Amino acid sequence: MNTVRSDSYLTLHYRITTLDGEEFLSTFDMSPATLQMGSGQLAENLESVLIGLSAHERFVFELEPAQAFGEHNPRLVERLALSSLPAGMELKENSVVEFTAPNGASFAGFLRELDATHGLFDFNHPLAGKTIRFEVEIIGIM
Repeated sequence: MNTVRSDSYLTLHYRITTLDGEEFLSTFDMSPATLQMGSGQLAENLESVLIGLSAHERFVFELEPAQAFGEHNPRLVERLALSSLPAGMELKENSVVEFTAPNGASFAGFLRELDATHGLFDFNHPLAGKTIRFEVEIIGIM
């Protein structure tokens, strides 16, 4: 029987929710996702629970923060002077702000608070520190 391996190419539906039902991401109401295991398209911790699963079944996992997106790291919450940010950057409290690192990679921070001179940014994954429900339906394994 064909099961998911660390190098499999998968077609699947998946949903990530918090335990209280807040949906973070879902493909169930659109076309299925395709992904190459080990390519970084899906978090490594989430990929690891797929190993050994078979196609045409639905699985639901409850993952503690350490198994999912990690614990919330207070060191990743920073107060930044607005004068140090790129000119023209759109800032709105309780929104995600895209940054570009010196190496060209982009990353996001959640702007928690904003005042006249500073912004409080949280660079943790939005689901860091939360237990999640990871629902998977594997359609095909190649």
